[in-house]
Formats: sequence, structure tokens, C-alpha cells
Amino acid sequence: MNKKTSLIEKSEKSIKENAKVKIRDLNLYYSDNHALHDINMDLYVNKITALIGPSGCGKSTFLRCLNRMNDLIRNVRIEGEVFIDEKNIYDKDVDEVAVRKRVGMVFQQPNPFPKSIYENVAYAPLKHGIVRKGHECDVLVEKSLVQAGLWNEVKDKLKEPGTSLSGGQQQRLCIARTIAVEPDVILMDEPTSALDPISTEKIEALMLELKEKYSIIIVTHNMQQAGRVADYTAFFHLGDLIEYDETETIFINPAKKKTEDYITGRYG
Repeated sequence: MNKKTSLIEKSEKSIKENAKVKIRDLNLYYSDNHALHDINMDLYVNKITALIGPSGCGKSTFLRCLNRMNDLIRNVRIEGEVFIDEKNIYDKDVDEVAVRKRVGMVFQQPNPFPKSIYENVAYAPLKHGIVRKGHECDVLVEKSLVQAGLWNEVKDKLKEPGTSLSGGQQQRLCIARTIAVEPDVILMDEPTSALDPISTEKIEALMLELKEKYSIIIVTHNMQQAGRVADYTAFFHLGDLIEYDETETIFINPAKKKTEDYITGRYG
């Protein structure tokens, strides 16, 4: 039994949740640099999956494969399949813009548009024809800000610039902007690394609420954060998926010595 087969079989044997995303034989190359090697894993409905590992191990590169953002990088070649609800997002008949609507992304640095708080949330739903201007849009903006835990803080200043908010509020605004287009999956690339502890706590609490409706995949260097919020954890090293299991198992009883060494701080 080879490594990638055993990872899939272990996943199918030990995890009973429905798979929202299925990754099969995923390889990525930056020109001649083979950055991701035969990645096989399933990501589950209404669960949070944390991606951990040393800097440069392929976590963020892998994350960007799930919404085809690597397509925007020159000299990138991707092989393999990424299924969302049984449809391979790399099929030739799939529009990458439509993929990014279904798979939202929150970045490391809060990046609100240079627009009002209201317009930050309303822009994409109006552009995609999800709502019409007026009451329908107002309702969606409020709903998204409520879901992001931000409504009570901004309801009286919706016309003010999104950039006028604090860092933690900006990040929650970006989350509101993401969920406003009603995605199926939310990707988060170290969403709290630039935030203070209080803002981090709010974002983590928000993630736990949002997983009731969305499947969430988060890249984090903070293993304590993975332990607090993630249902499942995947350990990457030098472009390989070393181990993937329930978070408790990864942190308490990992199957691979390399995982244990990283968890216990022997390297990384």
C-alpha cells in the first residue's frame, strides 16, 4: 500500500462525514520546481480543517488550488483533480471566476475595498446579480454583517470607509464580504496572524459559528489555534501531505514521527 492510498483509506475508514471537497493526485509545479506532491485528501461538510507545517511547506499554495487562484501566477502547472460536490473544478468547461464565487477567501492581511462598509459587502452580490439594489440588497448586507459578528459595531456608520475600522473589524468585514455571495467553502490564509489577541479570539469564535453553514479550511502557523478551532488537521512538509486526521489524534497521538517532531517543536 503506497502512502497516498493509505491516507485516503485511513480517511474513508475513520471519518464518516460527507466530503465537500475531494483532492486526488494533486501536483503543482512552479516552472521546474515541484511544489506539491501527489496530494490526496477529503475536506468535510460543516467542519474546520487546519493546514499546519513549517513556512514554505506548501500550505498556502495548496489552499490556492482550491479556488484556482494559482491560475493567476505565471509558469504554474497543475495536475490532478479537485472535486467540489463531485465536479472537478479543473475541468475545461469550468469557469474559474464561478469557482471563486463558490469558494470564498479571507487573506492574512485585512484588505477591504476603498469603499464604504456597505459597498464592501454589497459590491459582489450586486455584480453577480444575487440581489437588486434597494431593500433586497440592504437585507443581504445586514444579514452578512450579522453573520460576521460586526453589525452592532457598524450599523450606524455603513457609509463610512471600510478602511476606517480597526484591524480586527476590517477582517470581519472581509469575512462578511466573503459570505455575502453565499459560497459553499471558505478558505482562510492565516486570518489572525496580523491581529491582536482580542480580535483573534473574536475571529476564532466566528469561525466556530460559521462552520454550521460552511466548510472552512484554514492555514495557520499557530498550532494552539488549530487545536482550538479545527475538527481535522493536515500536516504538510516540503510539499508532501505527511498526515491528516482528526485534530485530537494529530496533536495527541500522531502516526508519523515527523508530525510528532513538528508538534513538539523539534523543528519548524
